[in-house]
Amino acid sequence: MDKGLVMCVSNSYTQKYYLDKKFDKLPKDVKDEIKIMCVLYTEEVGGIFTMMFDEDGELQLISSCDEGDLLYDDIGSELLIKKMRSTKQELFESLEKFYAAFVAGK
Repeated sequence: MDKGLVMCVSNSYTQKYYLDKKFDKLPKDVKDEIKIMCVLYTEEVGGIFTMMFDEDGELQLISSCDEGDLLYDDIGSELLIKKMRSTKQELFESLEKFYAAFVAGK
């Protein structure tokens, strides 16, 4: 992964979800929405789903899988990320603003 700050990760292999403590100030409903989105993503396509901010403060959606994972849906992953970028655009823009104001201090 590039340099930046990981906001959250959902891992289908360990069945765990992580949200960085720097984002504790997000409203509960936003944190819940992010968690649901990430967990449903890994339930649908498998692998590991990461939401992180790059050096420019832009939110990146990154999907990866363990080598040899035959159940990982590569095509479904790309389609789901494209769909999320479209349907969750307002949320993602708000997260970028939150990151700039409260985390990166810009």
